[in-house]
Amino acid sequence: MHDNVHVKRALIFGVSGQDGAYLSRLLLERGYEVHGVSRDAESQSFRRLVTLGIHDRVITHSAAARDFRELLQLIGGIRPDEIYNLAGQSSVALSFSQPVETMDSIAQATLVMLEVIRYLKLPVRLYNSASSECFGDVTPGDASDESTPFFPRSPYATAKAAAHWTTANYREAYGIYACSGILFNHESPLRSERFVTKKIFAAAAEIAAGKRARLTLGRLDVSRDWGYAPEYVEAMWRMLQQDEPQDFVIATGESHTLEELTAAAFSCFSLDWHDHVDIDPSLFRASEIAYSRGNPEKSRRLLGWEAETKFDKLVPMLAEKHLFGRRKDDPKP
Repeated sequence: MHDNVHVKRALIFGVSGQDGAYLSRLLLERGYEVHGVSRDAESQSFRRLVTLGIHDRVITHSAAARDFRELLQLIGGIRPDEIYNLAGQSSVALSFSQPVETMDSIAQATLVMLEVIRYLKLPVRLYNSASSECFGDVTPGDASDESTPFFPRSPYATAKAAAHWTTANYREAYGIYACSGILFNHESPLRSERFVTKKIFAAAAEIAAGKRARLTLGRLDVSRDWGYAPEYVEAMWRMLQQDEPQDFVIATGESHTLEELTAAAFSCFSLDWHDHVDIDPSLFRASEIAYSRGNPEKSRRLLGWEAETKFDKLVPMLAEKHLFGRRKDDPKP
């Protein structure tokens, strides 16, 4: 115990990202002392934490997640109860042009983190962020669950699969409390501009305002399971409150095509997407996943977690901030 009343400490790698910001808010609301790691905390703006109004309540640290000595000092000094590994290169598209950086920042960093926990013999609980991309292409209509085999089709997915199995291996071989959340796509107003969902809503708003005329996209027939990020971080937290560590699929259980999303987004601005969207075959990926849907039955059963914001509620929510100005959880442009 750190003192007479034990205040739980959480350490979040990737605190400056979408999930890191929402998770920080959730943990602060639950009375945690929240520490966040960034490669260079001094020069990092932490704009998402600022947007949520919690930047002055998160204790930030600089560390390179792949440096054993740095992590040893950091984790040994903070002695957290829970570690959330949300860091690493997060773009599937970017991973094709930066495969080594992607593998290093995800798979290697996760290995170093687990090895530090093993070395320090701390009674810490580790959450590792895996990805639905690990499943690769599944038969349209099928829903992937915790027993569905992995078939990664991008450097990003390959790195996430390696980190997932490394986490499982440390759990089984060394008795470490470590688990992975296999998260399907989850969006929010804090989404980075690199993601296609963000591009679509921003473009629709600008076209409606007369600031631009066209939007160029790649394949629209791909189908994804889209949820709402603030709900998904709740599932992460619940996973670490279980008696035994287990891996969980976190998803809505619904799949919609990118064309459906584009049509719904544009209609929020009273626009017909057909009038404004161009398809560029050069944007098609070499190995694109055509269909993705998760089966969240295990998380519903054991975590008591269920996605409340599914596609029909999510789309207007993401459009709303562009329609009516910024909401309190919306980042500055």
